[in-house]
Amino acid sequence: MKPLPLRGRSMEQMVQGILVVNTETIPGMMITETLGVVSGSTVRAKNIGRDITQGLRNIMGGELVKYTELLEESRQEAIGRMVADAMSRGATAIVNVRFATSAVTAGAAELFAYGTAVKTE
Repeated sequence: MKPLPLRGRSMEQMVQGILVVNTETIPGMMITETLGVVSGSTVRAKNIGRDITQGLRNIMGGELVKYTELLEESRQEAIGRMVADAMSRGATAIVNVRFATSAVTAGAAELFAYGTAVKTE
C-alpha cells in the first residue's frame, strides 16, 4: 500500500461525535487511554462511462473531476468505517490518521484509512 501525502496540512474533523485528526496529539485535550489501531476501507471499481469522459480529459489536460469525486467518496466511506470501529471500542477520538491505496485488480482499487483510537479528556 502506498501512503497518500497530506501536503503538510493538519486534518481535523468530527465524524459521528468522534474527533478524527492526523496528528499524534490533540491541542487542549489529554489522551487518557489508547485503545488500539482502528481501520476502515472501501474497494471501488472503474466505471466505463466515467472512464470514457475522463480519458478525454486526460488527453486534453485538466482535473479529472469524476475521479476526484470518486476518491473523496471513497475517503469518506473509509473514514466512516474507521469511526464505526473506534465507536465500538468506546473511543472519543482517533489520532495519527493515515490513508493508503492499493490495486486490488486491474480495474479496482482499495482506499484504506487507519489510526489509533483513544479516549480523551
